[in-house]
Amino acid sequence: MEKILDNNYYDLIVNNLLISSFSENSDVTPLNDRVSLVHVSAENMQPCDLGLYPYHLFPSIYVPTAAIDCDNNTIGTTQPTLTEPLYGKDIILGIVDTGIDYRHPAFLNMDKTTRILSIWDQTIQEGLPPYGFTFGTEYTSANINEALGQEDPLSVVPTTDPLGHGTAIASIAAGTPDPEHAFTSIVPEADLAVVKLKEAKNSLKKIFCVPENKFCFQESDIVLGIRYLVTVAQKLKKPIAICVAVGSSQGSHDGLGVLSTFLDTLVQFPKTGFSISAGNEADNRRHYYNETLSSPFLHEFQLNIGREDREFALEIWTQVPGRLSIEITSPDQETTPFFYPSFDKCYQYEFQNSSSQVIVNNMLFERSTGDQLILLRFRNPLPGIWHLLVQSTENEPFSFHSWLPAGNLISNRTFFLSSNPDTTITAPANSRHAMAVTAYNQMTGNILDESSRGYSRKNLVKPNIAAPGYQIPCALPGGLYGTLTGTGAGAASAAGAVAVIFQWAQTSGHLTDMAGEQASRLLIRGAQRSNAFSYPNNIWGNGRLDLYNTLERILLVI
Repeated sequence: MEKILDNNYYDLIVNNLLISSFSENSDVTPLNDRVSLVHVSAENMQPCDLGLYPYHLFPSIYVPTAAIDCDNNTIGTTQPTLTEPLYGKDIILGIVDTGIDYRHPAFLNMDKTTRILSIWDQTIQEGLPPYGFTFGTEYTSANINEALGQEDPLSVVPTTDPLGHGTAIASIAAGTPDPEHAFTSIVPEADLAVVKLKEAKNSLKKIFCVPENKFCFQESDIVLGIRYLVTVAQKLKKPIAICVAVGSSQGSHDGLGVLSTFLDTLVQFPKTGFSISAGNEADNRRHYYNETLSSPFLHEFQLNIGREDREFALEIWTQVPGRLSIEITSPDQETTPFFYPSFDKCYQYEFQNSSSQVIVNNMLFERSTGDQLILLRFRNPLPGIWHLLVQSTENEPFSFHSWLPAGNLISNRTFFLSSNPDTTITAPANSRHAMAVTAYNQMTGNILDESSRGYSRKNLVKPNIAAPGYQIPCALPGGLYGTLTGTGAGAASAAGAVAVIFQWAQTSGHLTDMAGEQASRLLIRGAQRSNAFSYPNNIWGNGRLDLYNTLERILLVI
């Protein structure tokens, strides 16, 4: 078995200049020009392997960012009325998600052939992987068309999308219209290229105390998926607009993660655009912020842990120059000693009065950011209110952010008391140059309560723009239709808008080598802004996506 698939190995993200410092016998999987995966044996996995290997080497864990409703109650169309037939012809719409139901009419031409250029299914190992990759199976349009001609298409091309999230995202951006179901899309003439992500390894889930039954992805597979999509577009010499509708609450929330920096590089390439969902964490009470400016320089905050959540992680990121120690008290008033900052110590504390366990890494110097990170991992925690006391080791003012996991990795019964809905943008939407998309209810004009809010931890303006995201009509596996709600739905609409801008640039003869960042800037400039708000702001970004207004402004200039 390839080590990238083997749960007896950790996949560590290592700078290419440092690979030689690891075992020469370790397999290496290139991710991009800057970093690679080094596969390290993890047969005797222990939580404190995070400590033996630094935090920043482990891929972050990602979850989908929209919720499916199978009821076909059409709320409203997402397709604007354009003055020109800009429906995505000769543009590629890229999807890196849970897969796609290639048999659905939303992805077929009038002659029943596929509109999908290729699918890389990372979960199927029986076929040939794409050129330059080491696992999964690639299915070309020829393979898919052959399958569509069979009585049982899955006997030829067995890739499916059981969750339906990827199918829904792809259809909102680029589905073939179906008047009977009142369904349309932004760029119904675009080609599609799709990556079906494999699930995160159990070895990675154990490191971050994610239950094995929780569905999630790992950062490195998303990087590989995006690299594949860009390769497809470059081979065909066509522009590509990629929708990233997955997110993570891990990391520093300042755009310095591996995936975020990768997207920041790519979005400055010609003909390569991105639309990234901002996340749905604003109303989940999973973010806490504190600023302590006066003596005594300590602060206590509370975390309610639900009975369902038997293992999870919590991160505390301090602002420079603060250095903090931490003490933890369980609901039955048993208290740990203070855990002080160190470079790579890992503590496993067993509570005597219960089966609760907390694993503490108080990292004085998190190596990718230079900031302090306190990583707490809970196992079998006693349900109820836990007290976390942080204290300055230097007897000086400090501030910090703390985040719980995103999406379904924990229940809504685990939350911070006195939580803060701001600074909840998930990675990679906190990247510096790529477009982060929040979502609003197009029926009421209000932002969705769950839509993650900015700014980034270093006050970078995020989100960038808001798009419709409430019960957006979409295709679902099995030939069905339903609706999708969340910032993932908004990102799908915005990805279609990026494709429109690329098509205009190509067909008009202007800016034919336009970069993705330039395309998103045009959309931001053409956004609809209300007199009731000042812009940019941490909820709406620069306003509502208005593709018609954007094109009208462009055409007035020419």
